[in-house]
Amino acid sequence: MIQRFDVGARLSEMAVHNGVAYLAGQVPEDASQDIRGQTAQVLAAIDALLARAGSDKSRILMAQIYLADLADFAGMNQAWDAWVAAGHAPPRATVQAALAKPDWKIEVVVTAAC
Repeated sequence: MIQRFDVGARLSEMAVHNGVAYLAGQVPEDASQDIRGQTAQVLAAIDALLARAGSDKSRILMAQIYLADLADFAGMNQAWDAWVAAGHAPPRATVQAALAKPDWKIEVVVTAAC
């Protein structure tokens, strides 16, 4: 069985199958903030979705981080390091990418065990 959350015409925010949660790319609500603020927003959205699936950040299996500008890498890492569960840092990739909206500085995709 596949359970989908916040299903829209184009995408679902999350799908859960066989005890694994697959999140769509999470982006900031308020793109006027700097990279630390945008990253904190995205991480809070991830926390909220994982909680709905009965999971949390300590159970993340993989994180993919997309930055519009690699100059924001250090600022993103400051927010990430404050958020990541001690002893549970997941495998992670960070790449530069053109994001769908020019004001977005970050998008994060995670997969987590439920």
